Amino acid sequence: MAERIAILGGGLMGHGIAQVFACAGHDVRITDPVAEARAGILARIKANLDDLGRDSGPLARVEVVETLQACVSGADLVIEAAPENLELKQQIFADVEHAAPPAAILASNTSVIPIGLITSRVTNKTRTLGTHWWNPPYLVPLVEVIRTADTSDDAVTATLDLLRRVGKAPVEVRKDVPGFVGNRLQHALWREAIALVADGVCDAKTVDDVVKSSFGARLAVLGPIENADLVGIDLTRAIHSYVFPALDRATDPSPYLDKLIGEGRLGFKSGRGFREWPPEAQVALRRKVTDHLKASFRATDGE
Repeated sequence: MAERIAILGGGLMGHGIAQVFACAGHDVRITDPVAEARAGILARIKANLDDLGRDSGPLARVEVVETLQACVSGADLVIEAAPENLELKQQIFADVEHAAPPAAILASNTSVIPIGLITSRVTNKTRTLGTHWWNPPYLVPLVEVIRTADTSDDAVTATLDLLRRVGKAPVEVRKDVPGFVGNRLQHALWREAIALVADGVCDAKTVDDVVKSSFGARLAVLGPIENADLVGIDLTRAIHSYVFPALDRATDPSPYLDKLIGEGRLGFKSGRGFREWPPEAQVALRRKVTDHLKASFRATDGE
């Protein structure tokens, strides 16, 4: 079955999600409220396909339309990929519920906002859920499928099945918590990384080098729970009894981030953040990440 897909938002995530479904043989409609963004969607997808050495055939299955109503008409799955603004997302879902077919699954691509908040204005919440894709969505395998207290089992099962068929590695998140699974894990690490720098334990480069040259080198094949089982639950507990009391337990963003922001150190966008980022260094890092993801994608895609 080739489900009909509607994507609301043609930016960084939306065009890549559309690409995944089109490459898997699905008809996709996509829209964006900004005319300039709509005009660039097909070119961005073609550039991605060219970069992967693939033909542009899937572009024929992507239709760019002007309105939300035209986009979701006849859709089996609607994915909202708008900016991370709760009020905006709530309004989009309220509009989509009235414009989409009654049986369509309505999904949000938010990375941190609880799905129940986003869908609070929807009457039939049994067909609402989250599908958190990771950037770039056509290269990163994971999609977190988040159920709310109201989401039906059928909606979750159908979404997981569809994502598997288009080549993704979906997981079910059973409780609708901020950040879901991936971002909670990621930002727990970031909190401790920032604390180490702020406390003068080491500099920023050392944090990155330690992660990439130690446990980060094996994370793709050895998850943290697997690692705990591998070394032993008793040893894991013993280590925690020493380390946990010393870990950062802040519940607010680090004051060190406020200090950097106050100094105009915003990261790539200002040329310096924790570290200095001249243009050539930015290009090199982006290319390094993309090349790594492309190599992994080709390895798993059979190329």
